[in-house]
Amino acid sequence: MKTPEYDSYDVVIVGGAIMGASTAWFLSDNPDFDGRVLVVERDQTYSACSTAHTNSCMRQQFSTELNVRISQFAADFVKNIRRYMGGDDRVPDLSIRSFGYMYLADTEAFAATLRENIGVQHAAGAATRLLTPEEIKAAYPFYTVDDILLGSINTVDEGYWDGAAVFDWWRRQSRERGVEYVENEVVAMSRNASGTRVESVTLKSGEVIGCGQVVNASGPRAARTAQMAGIDVPVEPRKRFSWVFKAEQPLEQDLPLTIDPSGVHVRENGGGTYQAGGHADVDPAVDYDDFAMDHGIWENHVWPVLATRIPQFEAIKVTSEWAGHYSMNTFDHNAIMGPHHEVGNFIFLNGFSGHGLQQSPAMGRGTAEWLTYGGYRSLDLTPFHFDRLVAGKPIIEKAVI
Repeated sequence: MKTPEYDSYDVVIVGGAIMGASTAWFLSDNPDFDGRVLVVERDQTYSACSTAHTNSCMRQQFSTELNVRISQFAADFVKNIRRYMGGDDRVPDLSIRSFGYMYLADTEAFAATLRENIGVQHAAGAATRLLTPEEIKAAYPFYTVDDILLGSINTVDEGYWDGAAVFDWWRRQSRERGVEYVENEVVAMSRNASGTRVESVTLKSGEVIGCGQVVNASGPRAARTAQMAGIDVPVEPRKRFSWVFKAEQPLEQDLPLTIDPSGVHVRENGGGTYQAGGHADVDPAVDYDDFAMDHGIWENHVWPVLATRIPQFEAIKVTSEWAGHYSMNTFDHNAIMGPHHEVGNFIFLNGFSGHGLQQSPAMGRGTAEWLTYGGYRSLDLTPFHFDRLVAGKPIIEKAVI
């Protein structure tokens, strides 16, 4: 357990995974910000965090324009990461393996949603296409489409990207610029007499650290962190299972990240291997440390769905499996950002509900702008602010996996 170098910081970020790292890097990259930044991460192996358990894919197929534009910035950042990082020759050239997302609709209601969504996506410049069952079968002969009414796919800037490399370089470069990372844990917070500001955080090692602003970037533990400041936030850990498998007869072309009507999803992994994901029909909140597998879900649900949708997946062998957590915003499955309406220096960066990795460039940039200027200079992210929860006005995102 490491203790901080100073006894006060302009910004204390609680959580050093993808959101905390993005915010720290964008702060370090902003010439208008000259404060001290402390990132407190309870486990710097990151082995159990959502960032380590991600599909590492991005998509533009959302039903709200802001979510589309957030992913478009992520695509631009990934493809131009060296330029964004000041031309640093050490930074690798990255790309997006754009096999696309394939949404499959087997009801008129969901087909209507896909038709409605494509209007939003096209208005934002996305290259989404609707496909009839016959067109799906012609382009991807391995699917069974007898029950399918409509498909939706976009193969431009939609697919796999190396999230681990971006995460690594955000941390590495921000450290070199003076951001301090410590492996420790925030266990308490104190507020001023009027309750309008967090004055300090207490670490598990005993230090009391003064803070100008606090960013809650603690993933599935967001509610626990907020409670330290006397705040309730509707974010809880929901278990999501992943399996990597090898097919006896690999597909002859890339497999889009396919969202079956059952909710099971599967994608290309390379080298004749594939990655599938799913969850139980009953989807309760789980303990923060509960990563136990439920093998019955694979045997009784996921594998039968895969073999029905893609008959070549009848003969497969699982090579690895794991459980991870979504940071589920139970209010509306969208990000919760910005300041608390009463504790003004407590900044949310929570509740991404499975979209976090692909949204991290825009969300980190936006949070850094808010911390620096008290407002946004690029994408206006105020629709995601906490005050919509207070007002009871959810943002309805229809494209949640």
